[in-house]
Amino acid sequence: MIFTRRFFILFALGVLPLVAMWSGFSVRTNLKWWLLGYDLFLLALAFIEYKLTEKESQIEVRRVMPRRFMIGEENEVQLHITVKLAGRRSRAPVFTVKDEYPPELELRGDRLLTAKTRRKRSGEATAIVGYKLYAASRGDYRFGNVALRWRSRLGLVIKQASIAATESVKVYPNINEAKRYELFAQRNRQLMAGLRRTRLRGQGREFESLRDYVLGDELRHISWSATARRGKLTTRQYQIERNQNIVVMIDAGRLMTSRIEHLSKLDHAINAALAIGYVATSGGDNIGLLVFNRQVVSYLAPQRGHSQLSSMTEALYNIKAQMIEPSYARAFQYLSQNCKRRALVVILTDLVDRDASAELLAYTAALLPRHLPLIVTIGDNDLRALVAAEPKAVADVYKQSVAEELLQQREEALARITELGGLALDVQAGQLSFQLVNKYLEVKERGLL
Repeated sequence: MIFTRRFFILFALGVLPLVAMWSGFSVRTNLKWWLLGYDLFLLALAFIEYKLTEKESQIEVRRVMPRRFMIGEENEVQLHITVKLAGRRSRAPVFTVKDEYPPELELRGDRLLTAKTRRKRSGEATAIVGYKLYAASRGDYRFGNVALRWRSRLGLVIKQASIAATESVKVYPNINEAKRYELFAQRNRQLMAGLRRTRLRGQGREFESLRDYVLGDELRHISWSATARRGKLTTRQYQIERNQNIVVMIDAGRLMTSRIEHLSKLDHAINAALAIGYVATSGGDNIGLLVFNRQVVSYLAPQRGHSQLSSMTEALYNIKAQMIEPSYARAFQYLSQNCKRRALVVILTDLVDRDASAELLAYTAALLPRHLPLIVTIGDNDLRALVAAEPKAVADVYKQSVAEELLQQREEALARITELGGLALDVQAGQLSFQLVNKYLEVKERGLL
């Protein structure tokens, strides 16, 4: 039981005069007893009010929130409060609410909420209050109890209770960002359905039909057996294949721990992986996943369907970048053993020094010609800003020299993989998903798989 300010003011009106007069024995003696009786009556009234005020057992609190929180977004949490009233004349109480949200999540709103309940015909009073939580990292988080405070009818005392409401929540990669690429998915579906009638030279590997030879057709596309049967030159016509394999390899090593725009490089890589997975799944392709650092952390064999996209989301929600060097050798060896069919292998990683680049290039080159590797590096804004800035001291000149050398090493590494027959992409974090999806569609259109 907590006494309110109103109680202390009323109690002081009787106590202070009583203390001032207590030393004297005059006609004021009766007044002393009256003041003493007043204070005792006030205490008794406060105790009775406490007993008559709504009990904890009459109150129910239910937390309503998304089943999945999304990283990088504000996730709304609502508290539904229901009070079972004792009778028709029972008042609808006003609560001060404090929810024990996960401390790792950032509160967007007031810490203390005011819930004014409204009486319903069912003999209950209800109220809904809410707040938002910003999730800056993926993983498992836990809510605690809900603390409530409410005043008695006369406002002399405050009751408080801790309502059991512990539950867990998972913060997932931002699948909403992947869904923003619906336009790309539609474009991919059109490609797969054959709605794009313009066929580029060398486009597609899957046989579609035969037609008469037209000047300009490649000789390697001529069907000599059909030519012999028909007595005139006949050309094989191809279309873009469906059910091709795409495997996304995500580096979860130390270089992916650095943060860009409130998210780590690993978070940007995961969002990009889900974006290409969404578009590939919509187009009928098989999508697979391999996450690695020193060891292979997670692997999903290429499969099609939206259930595979859900499996990817579940596999990625709790992946954390570790402060260790990634082992490209183990990752690529595992991929070679478990993925036999030709695939577009997207490697989302980061490159800094020449030694790490050389190791990555060596194992990436080993994928050729069975697979088509695409190395995707997340550009470092700080390095580029440092190179572009005007030096103000000798130390700045040295820093710029180091930054320029690192950027040059990155460019040389990416150029080398292109020379070997692979693909390379170096993009800023904010454009990663967009550029990766565009590159995937380009590969499909050119029939590189």
